[in-house]
Amino acid sequence: MNNSKKAFLLLADGTLFTGSAFGAIGTTSGEICFNTGMTGYQEIFTDPSYCGQIVVMNTAHVGNYGVNNEDVESDSVKIAGLIGKNLSDKYSRVLSNGSLQDYLVENNIVSIHEIDTRALVAHIRNCGAMNCIISSEIEDIEILKQKLKDVPSMEGLDLSEFVSTKKAYCIGDSTSEIRIAVLDFGVKRNILKCMTDRGAYLQVFPSKATFEDLQSFKPTAYFISNGPGDPSSMTYAVEVVSKIIQSGLPVFGICLGHQLIALANGAKTYKMHHGHRGINHPVLNLQTMKSEISTQNHGFAVDADSVTNNDLIEITHVNLNDNTLEGIKMKSKPVFSVQYHPEATPGPHDSRYLFDDFIKLIQEHK
Repeated sequence: MNNSKKAFLLLADGTLFTGSAFGAIGTTSGEICFNTGMTGYQEIFTDPSYCGQIVVMNTAHVGNYGVNNEDVESDSVKIAGLIGKNLSDKYSRVLSNGSLQDYLVENNIVSIHEIDTRALVAHIRNCGAMNCIISSEIEDIEILKQKLKDVPSMEGLDLSEFVSTKKAYCIGDSTSEIRIAVLDFGVKRNILKCMTDRGAYLQVFPSKATFEDLQSFKPTAYFISNGPGDPSSMTYAVEVVSKIIQSGLPVFGICLGHQLIALANGAKTYKMHHGHRGINHPVLNLQTMKSEISTQNHGFAVDADSVTNNDLIEITHVNLNDNTLEGIKMKSKPVFSVQYHPEATPGPHDSRYLFDDFIKLIQEHK
């Protein structure tokens, strides 16, 4: 482990933390954010929605159950960097394939630990998400400040092309009558599994696919995936989603997909102060009046007022922590979406019913 080597974390507002290096030795930058989950770190690191972001893990110990080849949401680590209080190269788990240290080195992820993450998270909560830089090779803080100035703001950034599939592919039962065209902006593997487990046949298309490309699959429904970046910068995607909605077929969207569906219906999105990331966010379903413990990962959200004043869509779910919008549906078309991640398993499976609802909607529409 590299804990004998000094590392620095510099925030855009000038706040500096000094700690120890972990993972790959080098320099990395991106938008800082924090995750409140106590487990599931490998799933977090491989979530494409974290592209361009440096993640602070709130829990005090990360790495203590090692890594496993199956605990991934994509084919590689997607975070730009990692920050922790205690990142461990020692682990205890029968199913582990190796240590977090080796895993981060293999994936060239620069990390820092042995810093006060409670103070850091409190600072982000007070001051908001901002860009930062980690280095275990540059000790001149003035140089780090100059490098940090060149890091683009997440606002206005389209990152989906970096994490989307480059070539369309199919998964599931090819004989199924449930054929779902998936528009991939950084889809998590478990989302696809939740649909194939329910008997669906999927074709997953690149983020820049046209509506005609999607139509060529002869789908009975469409799915708009999660992904990183600012949805308001993705005008090409909004145009395609608008055509998908006008097709009249059932549509389901998650996270970024939810935001794009809202934009296609004339609603607005905005950059949140520090976002929602964790496995313990309570959401209220306004249709059943039941609450769900949800997994979340987003720094942008749909503006609730722009939905309340919209004749096409209505709010279906709200966040019980801050009353932000968590779900919508169209009033006259079979289209619905949620901001959170129903495929995830934060302990309960409270939100898995959304996939059942989607399949039922497809069967009814046939």
